[in-house]
Amino acid sequence: MNDLFAQAVPIIKLLEKAGYEAYFVGGSVRDYLMNKSIHDVDIATSATPQEVKAIFGKTVDVGIEHGTVIVLHRGKSYEVTTFRTESGYSDFRRPDHVEFVRSLEEDLKRRDFTINAIAMKSNGEVIDPMDGRKDIHNRLLVTVGDPDERFREDALRMMRAVRFISQLDFELDKETFESLQNNGYMLKNIAVERIYTEFEKLLTGISINKAIHLLAECGLFKYLPGLARMRDSLENFAKLPLKNAGSTTELWALLMVFSEEQDIEKFLRAWKMPVKQIREIQSITTLVRNWPIALKEKHPLFYAGELAVKSAKVFDLVQGGDTRENETYVREWFSRLPLKNMSELAVNGSDLLSWYKRQPGPWVKDELQFIIEGILNARVSNEKEEIKEWLSFCGRM
Repeated sequence: MNDLFAQAVPIIKLLEKAGYEAYFVGGSVRDYLMNKSIHDVDIATSATPQEVKAIFGKTVDVGIEHGTVIVLHRGKSYEVTTFRTESGYSDFRRPDHVEFVRSLEEDLKRRDFTINAIAMKSNGEVIDPMDGRKDIHNRLLVTVGDPDERFREDALRMMRAVRFISQLDFELDKETFESLQNNGYMLKNIAVERIYTEFEKLLTGISINKAIHLLAECGLFKYLPGLARMRDSLENFAKLPLKNAGSTTELWALLMVFSEEQDIEKFLRAWKMPVKQIREIQSITTLVRNWPIALKEKHPLFYAGELAVKSAKVFDLVQGGDTRENETYVREWFSRLPLKNMSELAVNGSDLLSWYKRQPGPWVKDELQFIIEGILNARVSNEKEEIKEWLSFCGRM
């Protein structure tokens, strides 16, 4: 048994000793059965939250109203959740009513997909009433029960479905696909931040091309920020060797290039993504759209920094190739720069204030710019004293 499971076995044993049922559940069991790496384990039990707290000395209430308690044991934390049923999803995301039950099967029936509705005893015995192992063997993503009901309960499950297709390289069950076609509009009720998180995970999957094509084919893209009129762009995007991208930032920039979207910032802000990521995507997209003019000179290369390398990778992807010819070219030229970023500059604003005997102002930035250009054009080396002498020679102070 995997070490993470083995370390958590005492939790299950203590629950069983107190007269309750307890099992490993969810994604960890799925990944274990697929021989994938496991990062954490979840435990489901017939004990109520208060009963769980009575058994363990150290617990944290994180979602106790929904049955979840964090149990602290030997320096590690474990989510222990009471078997439950759910009803009423007025916001298409969270249940209006949760009822704790003593039946494992009732608990598994409320889960999203059969591959996530598998439980495992502490001895490794698998309990699989929804035939999740069969679907794992067939590499098929199937909802537990009626897909329309599952998606009405939590509309975000539609994005999770496409994300799992990307991460696991599965196919989508026919009824589940049809349900995505019919229920995509419900994503309008889901917070953009949650949709963004699922989309980011989708972009890191081994079958990203299949997942992007699925988004276009089932029509789900129409309910994602800014993508309603971009089916053709998504289809073309899905034909590229997307796995060659090194980061999700590069993939977003690639999508922007294919979309021909002019107001990049407005589009990205609609996804509620971090400002830093927005700025990087904007810069990469601009560099790619102006390729190769933007990186023919040392100055643009210096100011683009590592984003120049990312833009080169994106440009190679736009060409549909995987030779990384432009990436290699840019890396070589970037490595030859005598100065690669501002942190390497031998002088700073304080030095200039001291040398020039002037008050701070916009002139400091101008002088630093002048120095950078001098270094990049080999007029002066990046040494403090030499820079000071050179500035004096140029009549700057």
